[in-house]
Amino acid sequence: MYYPGCLTKTVLPDIQSRYEKILRQIGVDFIMLPDKELCCGSPVIKAGYLQDFADLKEKNLAIFKKYNVTKIITNCPACFNIFKNNYGLRVEHITEILVKKVSKIKAAWPSAQPITYHDPCHLGRYNGIYQEPRKILKDMGYQIAEFPCALDKSRCCGAGGGVKTNNPDLANKVANNVLSQVKTKKLVSPCPLCYLQFKENAPSDLAVLELSELIWCRN
Repeated sequence: MYYPGCLTKTVLPDIQSRYEKILRQIGVDFIMLPDKELCCGSPVIKAGYLQDFADLKEKNLAIFKKYNVTKIITNCPACFNIFKNNYGLRVEHITEILVKKVSKIKAAWPSAQPITYHDPCHLGRYNGIYQEPRKILKDMGYQIAEFPCALDKSRCCGAGGGVKTNNPDLANKVANNVLSQVKTKKLVSPCPLCYLQFKENAPSDLAVLELSELIWCRN
């Protein structure tokens, strides 16, 4: 099952649409349950509502069982982390799928100029996925410019853990601190929350892109 996650589905539907097209184009068979999906529970457990999270988990597992879901693909690092480490399900982040099919992927943007890559917290430090997105970018011909603090030292975009909701000024201050270190014309993230946070705070001369925007797909 392809599970886009709440943020992608409700706020960034273009990202969901692109990934659906990309998965089909590279030959990945998947189903979706658009009328059955519930939140994975990541914001709930982060806010400390453990019983509410347990209820969501129970409902989700019942839905997955009903529709014989044996594996989940998601583009959201937070959903990936929850399904892997709190549900114990078989789940892959979209970059783990794409890196296996990278020969079928084409760059959608000119790749002569370097591009800065940001490691999302839930994908990197939480789950050790660092090289897969970098390999995808490199194999498409992009030159990766690293932050001074990258990989397991990468800095948060500022929006995670409910900070954006509860203290937006602090969240934006963190984002601007990170953005001040970007020396290229483009910044890419494979996380919808990081993408949204950086895009909101980026200067006009910096293009903030979600990974799917760099991958060729027909309209």
